[in-house]
Amino acid sequence: MSLQPARESVTELVHAVEHGDRAALDRLFPLVYGELTILARRQRRAWHGDLTLDTTALVHETYLKFAGPGHPPTDGRAHFLAVASKAMRHILCNHARDRRRLKRGGGAPHRELSPGEEIAAQVQLSDDESDMLAALDEALEALQRVAARQAHVVECRFFGGMSIEDTATALDISPRTVKRDWTFARAWLRRETRRRLDARH
Repeated sequence: MSLQPARESVTELVHAVEHGDRAALDRLFPLVYGELTILARRQRRAWHGDLTLDTTALVHETYLKFAGPGHPPTDGRAHFLAVASKAMRHILCNHARDRRRLKRGGGAPHRELSPGEEIAAQVQLSDDESDMLAALDEALEALQRVAARQAHVVECRFFGGMSIEDTATALDISPRTVKRDWTFARAWLRRETRRRLDARH
């Protein structure tokens, strides 16, 4: 099945986001998520035993698949990568939470998995890695409530491997602000993630 229609749709949505249509982000997200799950299956070996979650190649390959011919504007590229980073967070963290529920004996009744869940189930995460990701996601949700911009910086930098410059463009802030937010968020999340992990043991 050809990916051309999706490619055209994503390109149009990225340009809409670039021109200020924030609602386009909501329409773009499912398209990015679906392509990321396809790529995750192909690149499964890249995850094995690696808690650094080197997602950069995966997210950028997704962009190249959708970008089509020519050279898209920088803003379009940065916004696309930010949405792809959010999709990657959901894929990985949902999988980590599901794995932890099963470990505690709280598995849900058998049901057909969605495409995203099916691909995430193939990601090779150890119990420790699942615990760490789940705790990180909880801490990131807490950060989102008190400092949303810093949480978005983390999604871009950690889950998407985006550069400081791309993150600044996507979030419409200066590179200096990205650096400051990234430094603050890492320290905050390290402390909060550790606190949540300690509370579970």
